[in-house]
Amino acid sequence: MQLLVNIDVPDLPTALAFYTRAFGLQEGRHLFGGTVVELLGASSPLYLLAKAQGTAPFANSPQPRIYQRHWTPVHLDLVVEDLDAALARALAAGARQQGPISTEAWGRSVGLSDPFGHGCCLLQWLGHGYDEVRTGGGYER
Repeated sequence: MQLLVNIDVPDLPTALAFYTRAFGLQEGRHLFGGTVVELLGASSPLYLLAKAQGTAPFANSPQPRIYQRHWTPVHLDLVVEDLDAALARALAAGARQQGPISTEAWGRSVGLSDPFGHGCCLLQWLGHGYDEVRTGGGYER
């Protein structure tokens, strides 16, 4: 199975500038008459989709698209080598930090939002990453 990540944005040029500057992604193809831009450089391609504020995300949707800070149970986690450097780059590109950096047995993390209100986290593995918590309160296989 291949995973593609789609991110709705109201302003494609601003989103392209943000995601390439903040996370070092590279601009790929422009698709569907220029309404979609492919971003490469992560483990899965990301697609920025131009979708206007207030439009319905699906037929008969009870909520329109909003681009202010919002919560969703699905978000991006970006694993980086140096959390401090990645955070500085993301903030300089227009991200908003959503609390302090936290340190856990598996690594360090910080929550962010992009200029359109989408949440994401930067993660820096420590030791064996999530394998540090395989037993004793962590996940089990």
